[in-house]
Amino acid sequence: MSEARVIVVTGASRGIGRAIAEGFSEPGCRVIVNYHSSADAAQETAAAVEARGGEAHLSRFDVGDADAVRDAFKEIVSTHGQVDVLVNNAGITRDNLLATMKPSEWDAVLDTNLKGAFLCSQAVVKPMMRKRYGRIVNVASVVGFIGNAGQCNYSAAKAGLVGLTRSMARELISRNITVNAVAPGYIETEMTVHMPEKAREMLLTQIPAGRSGTVEEVAFAVRFLASREAAYITGQVIHVNGGMFMG
Repeated sequence: MSEARVIVVTGASRGIGRAIAEGFSEPGCRVIVNYHSSADAAQETAAAVEARGGEAHLSRFDVGDADAVRDAFKEIVSTHGQVDVLVNNAGITRDNLLATMKPSEWDAVLDTNLKGAFLCSQAVVKPMMRKRYGRIVNVASVVGFIGNAGQCNYSAAKAGLVGLTRSMARELISRNITVNAVAPGYIETEMTVHMPEKAREMLLTQIPAGRSGTVEEVAFAVRFLASREAAYITGQVIHVNGGMFMG
């Protein structure tokens, strides 16, 4: 069995996923950079991981495709011997108002954001149980707690992810596998920098910290929950939102 700590980060080609992958960039860490379509961006993530001292490997698969997930994790475990940490970060948006949302927009978001976390978690559970060690961290969202107009599908998926986290935590802690979630608030990413200035200003008025968060701040919370020192923390949600939601 490999002595390196093997970390799988889904949706790691950019934004929060890239920051999480980079957060594990240190000697003794083997980071599996998952992506679906952005090969060049995923390669940039891998290069950043290795530039900081980690070891990176690319793994292309759609987290919402059960067969693809099964085959990908079978290959990962076969190649690297184990999975110590799984970060379920992959997510998409298909925003629309409830009255006009298409079933395909609902299905696409639920398949990636919720079903994807279920499939990837299920794929690593047996290897983790055999080793009697594992850390699973799910990336939820503040909108899973407070909702957001135009994001019924995204909000439902992220709320479901919290329920999945807590149920998995109860099932797996006896095998020394912890399951937790991080719920980011308004975080500066490639997606949010193009937000209209008036919308940005209005959003900031809802954040007691008076600023948006950074991807590195989210990655730090994930890294903590994935650490060996967090062995007695499970079924929890860490809110990284500057006070936007306190619950």
